[in-house]
Amino acid sequence: MKFNVKSRGDHDSNILTQKIKNYLKEFELEFNEEEPDIVISVGGDGTLLEAFHQYTHRLEETSFVGVHTGHLGFYADWQPDEVEKLVIHIAKTPYKIVEYPVLEVIIRHHGDQKSERFLALNECTVKSMEGSLVMDIEIKGDLFETFRGDGLCLSTPSGSTAYNKALGGAILHPSLASIQLAEMASINNRVYRTVGSPLVLPQHHTCILKPKNDVDFQVSVDHYSLVQKKVKAIQCRVAEEKVRFARFRPFPFWKRVKESFIAE
Repeated sequence: MKFNVKSRGDHDSNILTQKIKNYLKEFELEFNEEEPDIVISVGGDGTLLEAFHQYTHRLEETSFVGVHTGHLGFYADWQPDEVEKLVIHIAKTPYKIVEYPVLEVIIRHHGDQKSERFLALNECTVKSMEGSLVMDIEIKGDLFETFRGDGLCLSTPSGSTAYNKALGGAILHPSLASIQLAEMASINNRVYRTVGSPLVLPQHHTCILKPKNDVDFQVSVDHYSLVQKKVKAIQCRVAEEKVRFARFRPFPFWKRVKESFIAE
């Protein structure tokens, strides 16, 4: 088996990363940064997001597992003092693969600029660089509403506990192949009107955002922020690809939600 270990970069994470590398090599596993079968993320959820984006081109071949070295990570379910147990599991135990849906974002431009395609594990947000965001929202090819406000957030089920939750969106179980559209401070009065509630779209529904004015947009895909010019449309839907997590023990989604937001 080929593996890679990705560190958050702080002192404790780097030491733990080297320890994991040494342990796995002792079990005669191959360290391979280019084509790993499994990637161990050491840090927090941000580190695992970086690992995900590093290997979006081989999601069918690479699975992920997280060790958290700071606060409890939503994706990282192993603690530093469990590393030896984790290494033995990786080396000796056939692990279960759990797949979560991810978000596909395609940005199309006016003119000759090529379309850009991104995958998001958590969410994509769209904001105007000048004033309010004004966009037509189409669902399955039909105009649903014209949005005016601060911005829009499209999230995956696993990302529904992140920015989406702060915007009042629902928490969705990752077994639901869907995306969620949440508004940021929409303008609602006698002239302008939006539905005002988060929308959950199933796998076969595509959401297209079409700008109503010629301004630059700030589009974020997980932790990456991009300035987009001459945007014609932003297409969002459940991607054909899925992210794969290596599970060596039960790690129930609702237990993670409870530990992250409720448990003392």
